[in-house]
Amino acid sequence: MIRINQIKLDIGTDEKILNSKIQKLLRLKNSSFTYSIVKKSIDARKKEHIMYIYSVDVKVDGIDETALVRKLNNKDIIINKNIKYVFPQIKDTHKNKKIAIIGSGPAGLFCGLLLARAGFKPVIYERGGNVHERTGIVNAFFETGVLDTETNIQFGEGGAGTFSDGKLNSVIKEKDGRIRKVLETFVEFGANPEILYVNKPHVGTDVLSVVVSNIRNEIIRLGGTVNFNSKVTDIYIDTGKITGIRVNDEYDEEFNAVVLAPGHSARDTFEMLLKKGVEMEKKSFAVGMRIEHNQSLINNFAYGRDDNGSLPVADYKVTAKAGNNRGVYSFCMCPGGYVVNASSEKDMTCVNGMSYSKRDGINANSAIVVTVNPEDFGENGVLSGMYFQRKLEHNAYLQGKGSVPYQLNEDFIKGKATSGYGSVKPQILGKKTGADLREVFPEFICESIIDGMKSFDKIIHGFNMGDAVFSGVESRTSSPVRIIRNEMFESISVKGLYPCGEGAGYAGGITSAAVDGIKVAEAVALSEE
Repeated sequence: MIRINQIKLDIGTDEKILNSKIQKLLRLKNSSFTYSIVKKSIDARKKEHIMYIYSVDVKVDGIDETALVRKLNNKDIIINKNIKYVFPQIKDTHKNKKIAIIGSGPAGLFCGLLLARAGFKPVIYERGGNVHERTGIVNAFFETGVLDTETNIQFGEGGAGTFSDGKLNSVIKEKDGRIRKVLETFVEFGANPEILYVNKPHVGTDVLSVVVSNIRNEIIRLGGTVNFNSKVTDIYIDTGKITGIRVNDEYDEEFNAVVLAPGHSARDTFEMLLKKGVEMEKKSFAVGMRIEHNQSLINNFAYGRDDNGSLPVADYKVTAKAGNNRGVYSFCMCPGGYVVNASSEKDMTCVNGMSYSKRDGINANSAIVVTVNPEDFGENGVLSGMYFQRKLEHNAYLQGKGSVPYQLNEDFIKGKATSGYGSVKPQILGKKTGADLREVFPEFICESIIDGMKSFDKIIHGFNMGDAVFSGVESRTSSPVRIIRNEMFESISVKGLYPCGEGAGYAGGITSAAVDGIKVAEAVALSEE
């Protein structure tokens, strides 16, 4: 296979012209060939001449491709060896293993899917409802403010990522084709095929809902089981090995292996694991607020104009070091998106960002967050980071009186409660109210955000505008703990227990969580126990 990089097309050019471009670059006259796009990105460095940049894989019939590439001597034309993911060969005797999976987020679903396709019959337990039921409950929460603590933005089929932007880009490096396998699986179950090659793939919450339900149906078709409204409230351990679980404090089930993929907000699960002696450690994460700007501001920054639709809505990523040496940065940016009330516990308020597949909302939002470390949490043991999150969320709940508290940037700087809004109309799903978010955080976080906003304005002129809208609190950027596992992906303290995904501290986002689910599926399948 020949890989051609750096093929440039003007905005609006029909992609069919790639055929003639490839023919010219490879100097092909009569040879037939096929190609596939493997990457598509935007080069907007020259605002007056924005271009799409393509990489393609080409299969040429009847020639020595290696010799052709050598002859062309072009650094942008290389031989590419595609890595195809292959699940390991499993002994038939292993397939009688009884496997439970706790959680149906990306980690749990992909673990369950690959095990089912390998001939196992995994049983998935999800504390929340299925995605259809969940959507109705979440929408009712936005309208009424009445929280269901088991089915919400955090809990339910698909995990927290289902009500998000559905970003599928990841900082992890491709090994053994697992990332490609994740993307191909999303396409197989309903996502747009362009996620296989666009530079920053995303699905959108509307499409994710379809994808996760289709994956669930495939697991069931293959002999697996998916139980909704089924919270695992205890695990049973005998002589250092997992033997079973308790569900809803009502009934027990025996299992040889339990995959623990509960998501980053399963705080009661973390407390249960601590009581059972499962080894965990506290870890750093980040906290802050969502900020909203008009999407037109971000488009103008990226493209030099508020584009009329020939270009995708623009995103951004900004980082800075505050005067107190804290890292402050944007996180989980949602172009054309909404801020959502992502609470999952009574008397707590937290927020997240969400976009639909078209990303056609009037605002851009991202989290502006500050790194916090275990020394910031106080002396409250391994779950001190979780208690730190809870304190901030309770403060936000009090400031918003149960609604999402929001504040204009200029008022945040002054420490003055907000009572309205200016040119940026908050796009918040859920009840909202003006408040003083300075009262939510320790002062070092407020100082860091104020300093960071000044730095970001030097990159994106207008970012530090007075009527940009903050809302809070963004506290669920990642798990506050890591459930320690060995090189075989098992808990170091409980044999047969497999910590997995973002909640266990081994992923950050949909793709990396799904990849971790694949890795754990391999480990469970290969285990001799």
